[in-house]
Amino acid sequence: MEIQIPSFRLERHNISTRMPFKYGIATMTHLPHLFVHIKARFDGDTQSGISADHLPPKWFTKDPDKDPLEEIEDMLTVIEKAGKHAQSISASSVFNFWYTLYQKQDAWALENNIPPLLAHFGTSLVERALIDAYCRHQKKTFAELLHTNQFGIRWTALRPELEGIDLKDLLPAPLNSIIVRHTVGMADPLSENDIIEADRIYDGLPQSLEACIRFYGVKHFKIKVNGKLDQDIERLESIEKLFTKLHLEDFGFTLDGNEQFKDVDTFRLFWNALQQSEAMKAFFERLIFVEQPFHRSVALSEEIGPALKTWADAPPIIIDESDSTLESMTRALELGYSGTSHKNCKGIFKGIINRATINYRNQQAGSEMYLMSGEDLANIGPIANHQDLVVQAVLGNASVERNGHHYFKGLSIFSETIQDQAIQSFPKLYAPQDDYVRLDVQQGRLDVSELLDMPFGVDKSLL
Repeated sequence: MEIQIPSFRLERHNISTRMPFKYGIATMTHLPHLFVHIKARFDGDTQSGISADHLPPKWFTKDPDKDPLEEIEDMLTVIEKAGKHAQSISASSVFNFWYTLYQKQDAWALENNIPPLLAHFGTSLVERALIDAYCRHQKKTFAELLHTNQFGIRWTALRPELEGIDLKDLLPAPLNSIIVRHTVGMADPLSENDIIEADRIYDGLPQSLEACIRFYGVKHFKIKVNGKLDQDIERLESIEKLFTKLHLEDFGFTLDGNEQFKDVDTFRLFWNALQQSEAMKAFFERLIFVEQPFHRSVALSEEIGPALKTWADAPPIIIDESDSTLESMTRALELGYSGTSHKNCKGIFKGIINRATINYRNQQAGSEMYLMSGEDLANIGPIANHQDLVVQAVLGNASVERNGHHYFKGLSIFSETIQDQAIQSFPKLYAPQDDYVRLDVQQGRLDVSELLDMPFGVDKSLL
């Protein structure tokens, strides 16, 4: 088969949050949401493909001194460059196309001093759109094509240890639903009493953590810390008291370190201080893992490994922002981390290869030593969130951070036509809310079965 991409174009939507989302050093209130449209040719048969994502300042680079508008332009630059590279490629499989694109984008980024996490955001958007087009061309679902390796994944290119292993043995049947792990942003009100009247939102959706638990039935949480011990202890204790008040017993949570620490010893002192009281010790028994506590500048350095490996009672720690190259996860496992995260903006084939490696090594060890988390960039439907949920379900990531439905007012930024089509095509995934359509989280879960039945989770009306 000969695969080419003769056409590539961008469609920009400038959107606003319904409430501020504070993550790391940034607080999101306005940002662009981008649709990427391609025409792909498969042996002369032309098929449309689409992908989408937010352009979130201060995540791909986290440079405190750079203007957010300049960062948005940087993201557009890497996406447009990936599109130009894609139009110069002819490949025999979807995997080979992606791998060639990855190498071209990598070389260009190195020449221009662009961090790989940022550079391959562009790669991932082309990759997603190409996978969408190929699924439509083959008239098969993403899971079907993956399990029969019709994407043409070559393990020898990246992970020779997996050569000869059947994908169906490493990636089981897709999950039909996922547990929504609700993000507790650092600026989010915890209880209804924390909301002053001037800040209260009247749009039919919950605003406080307390209201979200009642409204969506969420039981998994992602709690962000800022590395300031007194503030973090006070906030975590308030969350523990809220859970006790609501009689929330069968809950789980992850802790997002937001790259606040430069060495293991400092984080270890912080970690121990968080659990000094009996109530907080019991609370931390519900911890699933800690995400990216160490700054990306040191997270994969030689100094981290010995300290992590000799920390006998360390919590499971995974990388997220440090997962910037194809080799980052294996490097992290060598240093003593427990795993990595998947989000489509870091790359789908990269995520597949990482998950297959984790499952293979767990099989070899006879235990669940390593893990992969499903994460999110507050993305929304009807494209980005759909495609990400499909991949999370196929990778078997059961607890997935989802927060786009909390920080954005459903699909209200899009036309009534798009909203109506979404709820008609995915009646299990969406629900009507006043004059707009929202994601329908039921008892803390999302039913993704309808998405799995689509070629790649996106309705053809959007092409």
